[in-house]
Amino acid sequence: MTIADELITPGLILGTERFDDCVAFYRDILGLPVWFEKDGLVCLRFGSGYLMIETGGHAVEGRKSNRMNPTMLRFNVADVRDCAETLRTQGVAVEVTQYEWGLVGTFLDPDGNVCELKDAGDPFFA
Repeated sequence: MTIADELITPGLILGTERFDDCVAFYRDILGLPVWFEKDGLVCLRFGSGYLMIETGGHAVEGRKSNRMNPTMLRFNVADVRDCAETLRTQGVAVEVTQYEWGLVGTFLDPDGNVCELKDAGDPFFA
């Protein structure tokens, strides 16, 4: 038996300094629905899992270095360019880049954590 055999719901926990701003960003801008709330944390649905936003993190102006946060939240979407434009209309700066291996749109949350849009139609995911 492995942990994967017993896994029911995968989850990510994101410690934030700008808690209210990060909750609003992931809930209102990105549209992740609230699953539940408790004092000092909000748990949002994230695909088949969850993204729990808690207090106790560290914010920076601009992008956190990989040393500060080597983790990136990726959102596989049907159309990177369309989703990037939608985020831009909501005031989120998105940089769309075509790589040999695919198209991505990179943006930051209010704490400086890196997030990325990726084409879900990429043959790699088939």
